Amino acid sequence: MDNSGKEKEATALMTEAEKKVKSSQSFFGALFGGSSKLEEACDMYVRAANMYKMAKNWCAAGNAFSQAARLHLQMQSKHDAATNFIDAGNAFKKADPQEAINCLNRAIEIYTDMGRFTIAAKHHITIAEIYETELVDIDKAIAHYEQAADYYKGEESTSSANKCLLKVATYAAQLEQYQKAIEIYEQVGTHAMDSTLLKYSAKDHFFKAALCHFCVDMLNAKLAVQKYEEMFPAFSDSRECKLMKKLLDAYEEQNVEAYTDSVKEYDTISRLDQWLTTMLLRIKKTIQDDESDLR
Repeated sequence: MDNSGKEKEATALMTEAEKKVKSSQSFFGALFGGSSKLEEACDMYVRAANMYKMAKNWCAAGNAFSQAARLHLQMQSKHDAATNFIDAGNAFKKADPQEAINCLNRAIEIYTDMGRFTIAAKHHITIAEIYETELVDIDKAIAHYEQAADYYKGEESTSSANKCLLKVATYAAQLEQYQKAIEIYEQVGTHAMDSTLLKYSAKDHFFKAALCHFCVDMLNAKLAVQKYEEMFPAFSDSRECKLMKKLLDAYEEQNVEAYTDSVKEYDTISRLDQWLTTMLLRIKKTIQDDESDLR
């Protein structure tokens, strides 16, 4: 279906909306229904934006939604302004990630001002995902996940907060900020073990915390495993805990083969994801380095 006609229609609507805005600002325009003209202009901008979307002109759509949002702010319609900024952000996401973030941030400012922290948190996650995938700026992604987690905690949405924190922990460990990752995994693991629904996932969080300890220091990892077993007895029977103990033994013996075999054996039943593979390889490298130091 040819949507090029839609683009022309949209451009004509934009021009018409701009005229409405200008006439509402003139002296006589302000006297005779200035605000209703602004409302009409807002509608036109939104209609134009939707036509641009049909024509897949994402930047023009984003720009039209932004214009509508600014007019809504002028008329003190905060909720409508925030909705338009979100629409603008979603359109820009497809063409200009940085501009998408700017629009989403404007919406977040409005929502936090209105005390709508759960909605603000949701949009912080969207920004974090843009930084993860489009702009590949992991530090900024972490900052937005942390902010989202803070807002969720304030609203007592612990499970939503924990989801964001686990993202932070994943990246923190990859960036070798192990202490930060350990604190999060332990906190989320402790929360999970007290919940009937989440109990099963606790062992994974403690396993990841123990691996982060291991990346720093073998003795720390050994003490951490003991602590997790005392806190959460079910951890002792888990395959993750058994693997940790085998890896610690292999490390003490400086036996790379035993280490590799233990990992392979675990991998045949529970597939290792990218994160676990990275951590296990980092630990293995320290055994190999220690071995070559001894030669």
